[in-house]
Amino acid sequence: MRNRRVVIVGAGFGGLQAAQSLANSGADVLLIDRNNYHTFVPLLYQVATGQIEPEYIAYPIRTILRRFSFNYRRQHQKPPVQFLMTEVEQIDFSGQIVKTGSGAINYDFLVLATGSRTQFWGVTGAEEYAFSMRTLEEAVALRNHIFACFEQAIQESDDIKRQQLLTFTIVGGGATGVEMAGAVVEMVRGCLRRDYPTLDFREVRIILVQSGDRLLVELPKKLGNYTYKKLHRLGVEIYLQTRVSEVTSGFVHLENEEIIPSATVIWTAGLEANLPGISEELPVASKSKIVVHPTLQVLEHPNVYAIGDLAYVEKNGKSLSGVAPEALQQGVAVARNIQKQIQGKSPKPFSYFNKGRLAIIGCYSGVGKIGAFAFTGFLAWLMWLGVHLVYLPGYRSRLLVLLTWLHTYLFSDRHVRLILSAKSRNVQNSQADLHYLQESRRVESL
Repeated sequence: MRNRRVVIVGAGFGGLQAAQSLANSGADVLLIDRNNYHTFVPLLYQVATGQIEPEYIAYPIRTILRRFSFNYRRQHQKPPVQFLMTEVEQIDFSGQIVKTGSGAINYDFLVLATGSRTQFWGVTGAEEYAFSMRTLEEAVALRNHIFACFEQAIQESDDIKRQQLLTFTIVGGGATGVEMAGAVVEMVRGCLRRDYPTLDFREVRIILVQSGDRLLVELPKKLGNYTYKKLHRLGVEIYLQTRVSEVTSGFVHLENEEIIPSATVIWTAGLEANLPGISEELPVASKSKIVVHPTLQVLEHPNVYAIGDLAYVEKNGKSLSGVAPEALQQGVAVARNIQKQIQGKSPKPFSYFNKGRLAIIGCYSGVGKIGAFAFTGFLAWLMWLGVHLVYLPGYRSRLLVLLTWLHTYLFSDRHVRLILSAKSRNVQNSQADLHYLQESRRVESL
């Protein structure tokens, strides 16, 4: 009798964990991803702000698989988990086939772990003109753009255009938006002030736009208030209960009809499920997430599982937030349930154990909640660093990131300041927009 084949689509936190947990199950496990590396998404913003090298948070998938399958391979010629770098084009549930750029692949069990993508909420121009940070390429592109703005600003004689180049607008007041705002503050206060001594850094504006009435809604209100006050003291302009209506080249348009001239718009206002092509409609919930049973099985497809940002899972009447610990625990649960099904047993419901939440604000400060205890300041910042070092794959990557953090802490410097792309988004102001800005400045001066 042949071994059952388990196909896992996506090598993020959940997909890798599921593969690892199935390594010694006796099943034929195939992991598929469009890249040959795993990206440590929580640190993408540090790549975008020049703190760490891109390769520090990108780890080869085959190296990861080789490490957790070493003992198994000593007794078997065939590796327990195989990897295929290809693009998934469509999934045929009735035929139990995954159609890829490398051909069709049959499966007995399927785990969908394709993660999420940026959600632009239908805002006109946001996808075209705003920067998102879901991939390594996007983070590097944003880094190139930020440094290019300073290079252009130092040559710009027009006050309006220079102000536009030095204005950085972050849309979204969740953890990523807050962390990005703090990182830009650190970068401006440290290396950039020394690199561009002729610039008037009073012209630099860092703006954080949040549609809700507070920051970090996933944490207790007092931590959101602490974050607001801390960022405000650092010079971040915070717009609460404010929505973006449109993003154009060099401008952010708000629903209150205010227009912010900003060469850099960073979109962190939400995520939605990155669903691969499928042969039939599946029930979906908010943010296009697939509705699953408590066991994480897709409705009407007991041999198909969805995990991570792709799955709509509730706890205490609320959907899970989609952080890495949730995906890791779901990867373990799915692997156990697949093994139970192979043995002819019924799968068990998934139960998430919340270990707490942490967010870094910047300038050696953070916030967090673990159990009933809330933390702020330097202690929360230090805990955030420790947790992320533990989850970061690879001892070499951990060492290099730790040394980089120590260097930044001791010298307030960021050594990753290369503009590697010859092409950068140029700020092209239309005559109408320039006229509007000039008239606004004239009226304000009266």
